Amino acid sequence: MTAARSGQISAARHALSRGDLDATHQFAATLVAKDPRDAEGHFLLGIAESSAGRVQVGIQHVGRAVALDPQGEYRAQLARLFTLVRRDGDAAATLHDAEQALPGDALSRDTMGCVYARLGDHAAALPHFTEAARLEPRNTEYRYNLAATLNFLGRTDEADAALEALIALAPGDARAHHLLAGLRKQTPARNHVERLIRTHAGSRDGRARLLLGYALAKELEDIGQPGAALDRLCAANAEHRRTLPYSFTRDAAIFDAIEAHWPSQAAQPATRAPADAPIFIIGMPRTGTTLVDRILSSHPDVESAGELQAMPLAVKTAAGTRSPIVMDPETIAAAAISDMGAIGHDYLRRARHHRRNPALRFTDKFPGNFYYAGFIAHALPSARIVCLRRHPIDTVLSNFRNLFAVSSRYYDYSYDLLDIAAYYVRFDRLMSLWRDALPGRVIEVRYEDLVADQEGETRLLLAHCGLAWSNDCLSFHTNDAPVSTPSAAQVRQPIYRDSVARWKQHAAALEPVRRFFEEAGVDLD
Repeated sequence: MTAARSGQISAARHALSRGDLDATHQFAATLVAKDPRDAEGHFLLGIAESSAGRVQVGIQHVGRAVALDPQGEYRAQLARLFTLVRRDGDAAATLHDAEQALPGDALSRDTMGCVYARLGDHAAALPHFTEAARLEPRNTEYRYNLAATLNFLGRTDEADAALEALIALAPGDARAHHLLAGLRKQTPARNHVERLIRTHAGSRDGRARLLLGYALAKELEDIGQPGAALDRLCAANAEHRRTLPYSFTRDAAIFDAIEAHWPSQAAQPATRAPADAPIFIIGMPRTGTTLVDRILSSHPDVESAGELQAMPLAVKTAAGTRSPIVMDPETIAAAAISDMGAIGHDYLRRARHHRRNPALRFTDKFPGNFYYAGFIAHALPSARIVCLRRHPIDTVLSNFRNLFAVSSRYYDYSYDLLDIAAYYVRFDRLMSLWRDALPGRVIEVRYEDLVADQEGETRLLLAHCGLAWSNDCLSFHTNDAPVSTPSAAQVRQPIYRDSVARWKQHAAALEPVRRFFEEAGVDLD
């Protein structure tokens, strides 16, 4: 390596580390111009391009770098870029190759862990996050990823220790406090309430205050102070809601489009539709979908593929719309007259990379697939659909109490009780449409009934899915498969009744919701 080239590489790496993409691009482009086979130049140029939003161009350059010099760092970043454009199969293949020559730096190992996590393979992610944290023990991002993965894998005590170590390094790390609060049910003898109060009081960052507010509300609820918990929650959500340019009309337009275009979609033939029979678990979030997924995936003939985006992406691809979001009225209109069989095959292709044993049937537990029930029924004629229902006011409260992906605009409705109620009314109406239009395809399971009669409801559930009885489904809590949802702690214990009719202890605060439902004609029995 010449001194000039070494200097340019060093300058490019330094520019990248401080976020100066223009300088990185300039140095890297100079390297490639001098030698089109300069792997490092292509790699740095690809990272600069992708970081500037030109991901496809970035893939071309990083892919070229891998072809010239298949080292672990290049492969790790190529796998990450593949996930950004939803090329999960290519990401998985690139990770497999990277395992043959592991990179030695912490960032690359953390990146590999993140890609495995994106693919739903948390067990494979763990050693990479562990190594990244070992190599750079003061990097709180690496420590957080390690703790989150330990939690997904049910290694609660280790996750607890990892989070406490992180908080010792960064006492104000809101994500760590939020995850720690959710690891287990806190007790009056063991909780973090006082520390959370101090940390929240000292925080000025809006996102951090939201996370800390949720953590504090959760722990106050755990230790028997539901009134104080709801007060904290209302304050945190109201503060965040004021920052959002959200109106329910945005979500209403999507519901309107699905209903309006259903007749066209219902008349659309499905050519060469797949015979595969995945099981879709749908419903409003926080209504028992993870519990049902756990029950079904405890069956010896079933595995859980997790919460997939495969159906939304297959529909988006079929629609061919160029809008930046996956679901919008334009996409629904275009997809409604698409080839349903092609959507089914595309869905299965995307889902394949999230499965471990292709010989088993699999569950897809993305609750938002309730939007897509019509597509599912036509594109996958043998699929089974299970919709979780829960008391309407408990559904509102559970959505209000649980923090979803803050950066996702799909959950903007969840920070205001009446926004959630309006959303529920339209969900309820859409499920009525599917009930009438798809007889026998969708079974609606009431969370309260499942809690009251676990075996009876499980038998109905298995029969609907075409599965023989298995006692394993009754001991779902012993299932050691990873869980990457907010219900991770709950589904590792037997069914309990604490969440049934929880809304009644907050009846006064929820009275506007009750009146809203009453006026909308929602059944509250």
